[in-house]
Amino acid sequence: MYVAVSISLVNQRDDILSRTAYAIINKSQVDINVITLPPLDLSQNLLIQVWNRDYQLIRKNFPTSFTGALDPVGLHSITPIWRDVKLGDDHLRVLTVPIVIEGSQRLVGTLQLATYLNVVESTQRVLLIVLVIGIILSTTTAGLAAWISTKQALTPLEAVTQNALQITRADDLSRRIPYQGPENDEVGQLIRTFNQTLSRLENLFNSQRRFLADVGHELRTPLTVIKGNMDLMRRMSQIDDESMASIESEVDRLTRLVGDLLLLAQAESGKLPLARRLVELDTVLLEVLHQMRVLAKDRMQMRLGEIDQVLVCGDQDRLKQVVVNLIGNAIKYTPPDGEVLVGLGKVDNRARLTVSDTGPGIPSEDLPHIFERFYRGEKSRTRTKEGKGFGLGLSIAYWIVRNHGGQIEVAPREPKGTTFCVWLPLAQGDCQEEPKS
Repeated sequence: MYVAVSISLVNQRDDILSRTAYAIINKSQVDINVITLPPLDLSQNLLIQVWNRDYQLIRKNFPTSFTGALDPVGLHSITPIWRDVKLGDDHLRVLTVPIVIEGSQRLVGTLQLATYLNVVESTQRVLLIVLVIGIILSTTTAGLAAWISTKQALTPLEAVTQNALQITRADDLSRRIPYQGPENDEVGQLIRTFNQTLSRLENLFNSQRRFLADVGHELRTPLTVIKGNMDLMRRMSQIDDESMASIESEVDRLTRLVGDLLLLAQAESGKLPLARRLVELDTVLLEVLHQMRVLAKDRMQMRLGEIDQVLVCGDQDRLKQVVVNLIGNAIKYTPPDGEVLVGLGKVDNRARLTVSDTGPGIPSEDLPHIFERFYRGEKSRTRTKEGKGFGLGLSIAYWIVRNHGGQIEVAPREPKGTTFCVWLPLAQGDCQEEPKS
């Protein structure tokens, strides 16, 4: 701004000097003896001198006794020239114009015009002071505003830090960080996200505690049985077949528990690969149903409802495991002379597999938890000794179905019992068919 204003002011003075000079020369018909100079008070403080070719002063429009050239250096220039000249305490802007006769280009004299730059310098000083003061004030104001806004923005963050440290020191994930400001600003979104993270961590740690407690409980029972039978055989000083059979049964139970836990751990860590092959789900269902009839023996009626040819894309072994878990679970909880009904069909572009039983059913308060690890509805669904499990089958089935792009649902069956429904997407064209051996 300072440079632009300075250049503009100087250009204005130069324009005045140039227009006045050529007006004087045109009126004089290039005869320096008849040059008429404008009065000093009518020429915006212009100082004018006319010099002949011998560099003698023949005209001037200011009454002072000063007879020297306004610009001694420029006086000898053969072309128009602008120069800044210091004359005593005054600063002048001087234009020197050679006077020539048109046609012959013969020099007959020199015209010098000058104007005071004191006003320009004064304007520059005032402008500089205004700019400096303005910069100082604007910088101070901006700094103060930035400090206030930064403090206001950082105060909630400081509170977040203090609350987070308190939560860490107290090891209490049930606490949340309060925030009184708008919920949609950046700090509000940060605090809401942090509180959601705390909630997820709390659920995770609670699940871990329950998991460890459940594992400990499941391990304690077979280990107690094994230890008791070992002590019995030690006191008897002989091997008892019944005790050995009990030990073998409990070892098999521990083996299944460890296998299921490893399967869930691999699934949740993403290290359990799933094949993508064309699977005839109706064939898998019939095969599992035949095996389960052997397990159920004559205790209950196993009936096949409506069945349709269904092709899905997925891992045949894992899908078979889902069917085994659901039908086996239904057999465990169905009392003698009960019924297990299995069906398979198509609904739009999805396959629907249903497994229903006539057991005691699942209370409504237990329904949201049945797919959790080690969950068993002990209060409402009694099991036979042969049906003793760990509460991991439905968790495994839920993971397998979800990772096949499907979903699994559970609902009460009228008038009593439970119905599990598995939805899977039908096979599309990008599914590879299982290679034949």
